[in-house]
Amino acid sequence: MSLRTVAQAERTTSLQAGALANLGRLVMLYYALVFFIVALVAAIFGFGGIAAGAVEIAKILFFIFLVVALVAAVMGLVRRR
Repeated sequence: MSLRTVAQAERTTSLQAGALANLGRLVMLYYALVFFIVALVAAIFGFGGIAAGAVEIAKILFFIFLVVALVAAVMGLVRRR
């Protein structure tokens, strides 16, 4: 196995890991949006308690997404140096 083959394998593995991390972040953002839409629909129909609960879940998921995105951005900057 040549050095070039090893380098290509490592690069492919890191790209796949990055793609999986991006997929996880997108799933979290998707669920935040779903709970937000559920909250809006519940609010329209007058289910205040359900709407408030869905809004809180959406807020929590959104802020978790922001933290994970910021950590990933910082790690990407650190890794490039």
